[in-house]
Amino acid sequence: MFEPNMLLAAMNNADSNNHNYNHEDNNNEGFLRDDEFDSANTKSGSENQEGGSGNDQDPLHPNKKKRYHRHTQLQIQEMEAFFKECPHPDDKQRKQLSRELGLEPLQVKFWFQNKRTQMKNHHERHENSHLRAENDKLRNDNLRYREALANASCPNCGGPTAIGEMSFDEHQLRLENARLREEIDRISAIAAKYVGKPVSNYPLMSPPPLPPRPLELGMGNLGGEAYGNNPTDLLKSITTPTEADKPVIIDLAVAAMEELMRMAQVDDSLWKSLVFDDEEYARTFPRGIGPRPAGFRSEASRETAVVIMNHVNIVEILMDVNQWSTIFAGMVSRAMTLAVLSTGVAGNFNGALQVMTAEFQVPSPLVPTRETYFARYCKQQGDGSWAVVDISLDSLQPNPPARCWRRASGCLIQEMPNGYSKVTWVEHVEVDDRGVHSLYKHMVSTGHAFGAKRWVAILDRQCERLASVMATNISSGEVGVITNQEGRRSMLKLAERMVISFCAGVSASTAHTWTTLSGTGAEDVRVMTRKSVDDPGRPPGIVLSAATSFWIPVPPKRVFDFLRDENSRNEWDILSNGGVVQEMAHIANGRDTGNCVSLLRSANSSQSNMLILQESCTDPTASFVIYAPVDIVAMNIVLNGGDPDYVALLPSGFAILPDGNANGGGDGGSLLTVAFQILVDSVPTAKLSLGSVATVNNLIACTVERIKASMSCETA
Repeated sequence: MFEPNMLLAAMNNADSNNHNYNHEDNNNEGFLRDDEFDSANTKSGSENQEGGSGNDQDPLHPNKKKRYHRHTQLQIQEMEAFFKECPHPDDKQRKQLSRELGLEPLQVKFWFQNKRTQMKNHHERHENSHLRAENDKLRNDNLRYREALANASCPNCGGPTAIGEMSFDEHQLRLENARLREEIDRISAIAAKYVGKPVSNYPLMSPPPLPPRPLELGMGNLGGEAYGNNPTDLLKSITTPTEADKPVIIDLAVAAMEELMRMAQVDDSLWKSLVFDDEEYARTFPRGIGPRPAGFRSEASRETAVVIMNHVNIVEILMDVNQWSTIFAGMVSRAMTLAVLSTGVAGNFNGALQVMTAEFQVPSPLVPTRETYFARYCKQQGDGSWAVVDISLDSLQPNPPARCWRRASGCLIQEMPNGYSKVTWVEHVEVDDRGVHSLYKHMVSTGHAFGAKRWVAILDRQCERLASVMATNISSGEVGVITNQEGRRSMLKLAERMVISFCAGVSASTAHTWTTLSGTGAEDVRVMTRKSVDDPGRPPGIVLSAATSFWIPVPPKRVFDFLRDENSRNEWDILSNGGVVQEMAHIANGRDTGNCVSLLRSANSSQSNMLILQESCTDPTASFVIYAPVDIVAMNIVLNGGDPDYVALLPSGFAILPDGNANGGGDGGSLLTVAFQILVDSVPTAKLSLGSVATVNNLIACTVERIKASMSCETA
């Protein structure tokens, strides 16, 4: 380090004397004593020389030095002030200053030289002091770090770690690894209490036999209930998990994930000729949720497809209950997250664990819904793929109400090029389907209603729909194509809400109760009333819903094409008064030309201010034609990108399902459900009249007869 020498120290003392001089003798003021001369000359060079530099000598007295004197206080003050303004005065300035102060120009020059040297030394001394302090601090820190590293130990093995063995980043990674290891050990300690115990040791109860569903009800039971406000709702009886349940849930979820991965990747030994082998399953997976309850049957299926969606987006949809129930609206009538036991790590859903309830449906009042209480667990696999598994938790309920237990069910999602994903779906349930109507028995028992093929087909179809929502390269050459991006999104969002409302309103959900009006056959018309209050998406008042399901010996594809075509609409639509129906605009949203959202107008309609919003969609497992009258002013707002949530809708339409008897040639009949929703009174507290019920009954009966007549003519 730099050390100031004695000359600089002496100059500093001289500067101090210049400003703090104690005048002992007024007569000698401003002059330097002889004994001070040598010191002053050493300290400040020629600062106080009267006539020349400090090296000049008197020629008459060569050994005698000239007398020097101090500048007066006034002279010093004036030069100090000038120095602040101009540290380097030129010759003209020095001469002017010397005249004003009564000094020689050379004296002024030497004073400024010495002053500049003094200031430079002062700054260097200050900088040296600062650097010395910084050096001491760094030396102390270095010693402290060396001591800490010398005593460091490896988080993995506990052994000593030599200095310089690992980088700072590696050190941080090891600390993070140690933290995660502690978290795993903590969870493992909880789960270890239950690992190895057969799950049958947990409280396991078979649900009591279900009483027959009261389809034949008196007209007095048609008093309108509010939407989703049925006291007999089974899902409302399910409670959230307790703290004691959580370790059991963790253990079940981990075991279910292992089971799902093996079932999704196992060879055909478990799936003999694509039929699930119960005996092989019992040998392969001895653990699980316990033995099959009395009266239940096993239903298992597996399906694989490549869909046009990024694997990360699929995982996000499955782990978000709102997105999941929206995308799979044809299967999921209701869903709710009761508890989130883990949100995952590293900013994604890896390790996320949720407790949920859901109600699975078939779009017909003849098939009871499947209510289930389950845990959903998401995990990223070692090869980068993702898996999402469901496992039933009904055994944890004191009185399990469900008639459907989900064994390890879910999907394996693998990333593919160009934003595609390969999805392998597994559905494995124990179910009591004794309440299913005979018309749908075969379809349900063969897995066409709730199986893996149905889930994958819906996902594939919805991925196409979402891709159309995001599309920007819309061709404007075709007449009626909506090209406005915001208008397309608003109209598709409105159509999506219409489809969700139709599917939820036509099923046999425990959230509402159907009443049979007439007849004893399969084509009995079932009705229910609901009150619509303070819902901007529905018109206020009493809404009467009517539905019927029947079989028709026509392939689903032909039935779908007939019902969606505006040119044949007057053959079955009584409300069109036999007039021509024109398509005003449309949005294609899938590979199949039948996947489309349309805006229709009836030429003979008595309401000139109304249009018809229609969505037709089809996949190998189901097809829908759903429509609703909409106000023309409201639709103009939607087509300009306005909010579609405030457009009132009462959707009606058709659900077309294969009867399960189709062979490789594409033969087989269709199971067709026809449903209407009609506002019978705009006052929510009004009483339902028998005349309104009779009108709706006649409307749906006439529609069914017209469809049968038209389709029989085509098959003849």
